Parts: sequence; C-alpha cells; structure tokens
Amino acid sequence: MSRKSQSPFEDLVELTARVPWWVGVILAFASFIILHNLAAIKVTGSMKPGEMGNFVVKQFGVTLALFGQLVLPAAFLVGAVISAIKNRNRGMLLSRVAESNSAASLNDMSWGEFETLIGEFFRRKGYSVVETGGGGPDGGVDLEMKKNNEKFFVQCKQWRAYSVSVNIVRELYGVMAARGAIGGFVVTSGRFTEEAQSFAAGRNIELINGKALDAMIKSVHPALNANVSQAPKVEHPPACPVCNSRMIKRTAKRGVTAGSQFWGCSQYPNCHGTLPINPEEARRPSNISGSGL
Repeated sequence: MSRKSQSPFEDLVELTARVPWWVGVILAFASFIILHNLAAIKVTGSMKPGEMGNFVVKQFGVTLALFGQLVLPAAFLVGAVISAIKNRNRGMLLSRVAESNSAASLNDMSWGEFETLIGEFFRRKGYSVVETGGGGPDGGVDLEMKKNNEKFFVQCKQWRAYSVSVNIVRELYGVMAARGAIGGFVVTSGRFTEEAQSFAAGRNIELINGKALDAMIKSVHPALNANVSQAPKVEHPPACPVCNSRMIKRTAKRGVTAGSQFWGCSQYPNCHGTLPINPEEARRPSNISGSGL
C-alpha cells in the first residue's frame, strides 16, 4: 500500500516525533528565536529597475520568516508532545510485561505492541532505534538500530504456534550483508528450530526466544532492579573452624571489643571457636575469646 500524501507540516511533525521529546522542544525555541529576528528586519531598498529583484527577494524572505516563526515551532512542539506520549506508552508497556508473572503477557499483545516492546528494550540498552514497521507480523526488518555509529537490524516474530525457521534467520542475514549492518537480532515470543540455531552460530546474529526475552525485559525495568538492589542480603553463617558446627552472631561482653559482634560457635561452651564478622578484622589480632561470652 502506498504511503498517504502528507503536507510538509505533517512530515515535520512525524520526523520530530521520532526523536526524544526534548529535542523537539529545543528545536521549537531555537527556530522561533531565529525566525523572529529575521522577521523583525526592515527591508529597505531602491525601486530602481536594477535593484527591484534584490528588494523583492529580501521582502519575500522576511515574509516567510514572519509566518515561519509560528508554523515551524508549532510543528516541532506537536512532534515533541507526540514523542513524549509515545515514550510514556512504551515505558508503560515494558512495565506491564516486566511486572507480569504470566508467560502469556508476550503472546497476548498485538504484533505492533510486540515490536514497540522490543524497541524500548534496546533503547534502554543504549541503542538509537527507528521502528520501520517491516510490513506487518511477517514483514521484513522491523527495527533499525545504531550504537557507536554501527548499524544493527532486528526481526521480530510474535509466533505462538510454531518455531521460527532457518529461512527467517537467512533472510535477516542477507539484508544485513546488503545494507551494511554489522549485527542482527531475531526476537520471538516462542522458540527457534535447531536449523535456525545452527545457522546463527558463528554469525553475528543473536537469537532471542520467549524465555530469554522475558528475563531481558525484567533486567531493564528500573523498579524491579531497585527492589533487587534494596532487598536485604541474606547472611549465611560460616562453619566453626574448630568443630565445623554452625556459627551464630554473638556480642562481646568485656575487654577492648566489648559491644562488638563476632561469630561464635553454636556448641558453646563445649566449643570456643570464634570468627570475626568483618573480614578486615581477620588480619588484626583478636581479643575475643570464649571467656567473653
């Protein structure tokens, strides 16, 4: 299907919507300042026949700036708003999938949402992503990406019923060679055939199945990562160096270490084995002894 004809204003809005929203805001302010200054220029000149053309050109430029100071910033701002809404929706989609405990969350979305989800994952991994919309659920390259000035292609396959065949991987490999991409990814909510895995081996193509994708989505979700980092660490007690029994935390009751904690043997008073809790203390002479219990 041919692309519907659009006005230059709509084209500019569409282009701006593809970049981060703050870029559109900067462009809007910059274009307004530049064009506003140009529109304020007073054109003077002689009406002599030899100078008439120069006068008309200058006046035409000022007139364009007069209208452009409103139209151009408006297009950039509209694009920035659309970009911000898209960014918010992508984040909400990723959060919904990451926080879901059901494997069906990947299969229950549309193919368009699936491509958007994959694009957002790679954005959070530092890639600049353009969603090309490869023609539907079975089209060509779905995402074109760049990182460190190197080009990568992504093929998305949200297939529930059957595995991704080697033909899909071969197709991506051929497009990579023809268009100068140094790497590629084939991402599916399902599985890959053994032939597909064998073909990708040794080539710069990474196959990501549904199970791996679910783990990867969770790995870039800020809230889940924050919960993991803030979770209390489980401290496993060491074994007693004397009798090999489990040790427990104790507090020294006297001496220069009074009030400090240490590992004491759970078989005390039958065993007086101790260990420092802080590894740094292991390199200093210890005054803790069984008599301090």
